[in-house]
Amino acid sequence: MIEQGILLRIENVTKIFRIGGRITGSKLVAVSNANIEMEGSKPEIFALAGESGSGKTTLARMILGLIEPSSGRIIFKGRDINTLKNRKDKLWFKREVQPIFQNPFEAFNPLKKVESYLFETAKNLLLLKTKDEVLENISQAVKAVGMSLEEIKDRYPSEFSGGQLQRLSIARALVAKPSLLIADEPVSMVDASLRMSILNLFRNLNKDHGVSIIYITHDLATAYYVSDRIAIMFRGVIVELGPVDEVLSKPYHPYTQLLLESIPKPDPDRKWERRIKLSDMEVKEYSLVGCKFVTRCPYAKEICKKKEPPFVHVEKGRSVKCFLYSNGTIKISEEV
Repeated sequence: MIEQGILLRIENVTKIFRIGGRITGSKLVAVSNANIEMEGSKPEIFALAGESGSGKTTLARMILGLIEPSSGRIIFKGRDINTLKNRKDKLWFKREVQPIFQNPFEAFNPLKKVESYLFETAKNLLLLKTKDEVLENISQAVKAVGMSLEEIKDRYPSEFSGGQLQRLSIARALVAKPSLLIADEPVSMVDASLRMSILNLFRNLNKDHGVSIIYITHDLATAYYVSDRIAIMFRGVIVELGPVDEVLSKPYHPYTQLLLESIPKPDPDRKWERRIKLSDMEVKEYSLVGCKFVTRCPYAKEICKKKEPPFVHVEKGRSVKCFLYSNGTIKISEEV
């Protein structure tokens, strides 16, 4: 039974991809037993952070309903999104959950006027009939991102800067009046000077318009600045979850500590300089029976190689997937 007031619940969600042929190929667990809950009564910005291959984008695509989980359930406002089959239910979900993609220039056809996307969204998702209704809706969405209809009228994507175009992609999403935005690396393709304006826009949308946001990033500094809570992912596994200021100032999981080595104290003006390239990853880490981080962890024990660690609630609102905390005590946080 789903409790009232829960906006999104991700229950033991796993996604497995097959690599290669049926006989000689192998399986890649892109997301493993993910569990996240967001309340509807308290709109928040929730960050999914991790490097390339951590599974954060795969999880986002499942939340958007673009791919189905191999197992587990994604519940949005009390409804399993993978059971929404008829047109009416699918239209409802598209209105409620809107994506914002990484590259704003790829979100718009260069030969199509930007305003046409906003009009199409208003007509197709909200089913608005009159021109006045459409214009009023679009005007509100554009105003929410700090622009006006006059600024965008009869203009093509190439006539806007990257920052302006990303704002317009957000406006396009807002036209549908969503409850949840899924923003996948939304500032990584924007000039550094414009990143803060986009992040501040997210904060305003959350605070003033009551929109919940899942913010997906590899940049811990921006996650720290804009988010309320954060989940750290490694090889498809959520290894740590909690309030962003606590997780990034006092990390418990050894992997989170590794990520923070280059930024001893989170600072929104500094980038996460250390990055683990996809070419450096060990594919075998995805299929390890025990902890995915065992081959790199300075605290690894024999049990870590044989058994998957439990997800332990170590403090109010904080959880970590590690045997170091399996008895509920904090053992290494003072060494960070």
